Amino acid sequence: MAKVDDLDLQILSELSNDASISVPRLSKKIDVNSSVVYSRIKRLVKRKLIERFTIVVNDAELGYDVKALTGINMNTKKRDHIIEELFKIDGVREVAEVTGRFDILVTMYSKSLDQMHKLVSEKIGKIEGIQSSESFIEMKSRTKAMPYMTSKGSD
Repeated sequence: MAKVDDLDLQILSELSNDASISVPRLSKKIDVNSSVVYSRIKRLVKRKLIERFTIVVNDAELGYDVKALTGINMNTKKRDHIIEELFKIDGVREVAEVTGRFDILVTMYSKSLDQMHKLVSEKIGKIEGIQSSESFIEMKSRTKAMPYMTSKGSD
């Protein structure tokens, strides 16, 4: 693991909260010289502690009001084929291989419950090698930012 200090953690925390913040604004917020903040960010990117700067799209504003997690059990000999087929389905956002009662968890978005039903029954259900699935429709979600705590704050 790359060695980081409290300033690195503070910068990571602030950028995780708002990656669009300017270096001058960030430096003022954390009370550190702009040139120091700039060089630290550059170093964090070089050391791959920051992989990329991105945005968070509001799916609901685009009409994708239904989110589901679908747990799938499969014939593991057809794993690659199944994952490939899942990614061909519009609405499938993420496929995670997991431990527990399912082999994989699929995160999907749709514009309606009817459309989600079609995704699960007509698309996922017809992929060769899938033995069973169970879907969980998200009713309400709360998220918490991942604070990268400084050692002072984690005692």
